[in-house]
Amino acid sequence: MGAGIAHVLADAGISVTVVEVSDEAVSAAERRVAASVRGSAARGKLRSTEEGVLARVDVVPVQPSLAGVELVVEALPERLELKRSVLAAVEGALDADAIVATNTSSLSIAALAEALRRPERLVGTHFFNPVPASVLVEVVRGPASGDRAVGLAHGLAARLGKETIEVADAPGFATSRLGVLLGLEAIRMVEEGVASPADVDRAMVLGYRHPMGPLRLGDLVGLDVRLGIAEYLATTLGPRFDPPALLRCMVAEGRLGQKSGQGFYAWD
Repeated sequence: MGAGIAHVLADAGISVTVVEVSDEAVSAAERRVAASVRGSAARGKLRSTEEGVLARVDVVPVQPSLAGVELVVEALPERLELKRSVLAAVEGALDADAIVATNTSSLSIAALAEALRRPERLVGTHFFNPVPASVLVEVVRGPASGDRAVGLAHGLAARLGKETIEVADAPGFATSRLGVLLGLEAIRMVEEGVASPADVDRAMVLGYRHPMGPLRLGDLVGLDVRLGIAEYLATTLGPRFDPPALLRCMVAEGRLGQKSGQGFYAWD
């Protein structure tokens, strides 16, 4: 997600610094950004040149000076305390008028904002994977989110060529709540032998005109990510979001989808 967000920001003419946790992670992030940009260039989908986009992206292993930075987009794993600790550290280095956006797909904006001295500067900007090809950004207004932060989120999405919806700070927002429920039922169908993963996905693509089936999408998002979201929604919205045993088993075995090379599909 971070690589995709960096890609679309840079393609819109915005200078981007991606902060990673180690030199190894920096190299991996650089490869992901370059691959994403090359893919869009090959499909004729870049606004700018491939070289121009990549020149606007810098990947570093430590948090740089944030003086003068207008916006920070957090794209960490869906772990509340991890996000809180990083958001608090980031806010301490930002100018007073800077805005902080979180790419969380399910966690409470209010709970994340508790880590900030000025919670009004935090807004949810839920991008979708793959970011360059996805049209939607879900803007999530927390109880304390200021109008300036929310307005900037809508304006940024428009600058990136995206459409927005605005939702309240409810578990799973609108998209994860619906999408995860569909994905979990698709996994249960495979678990029960109703149909193969490919046929479940073909049913949704051909019958309902979804651009991608729920199992292939789960592979792309990451089955560990799907599991974490489902567990959170089960605690907040009830047992209808309980993860199927098959999902837990696949994650335990390291079959996480595209990023591990194997999920419901084999990935090259």
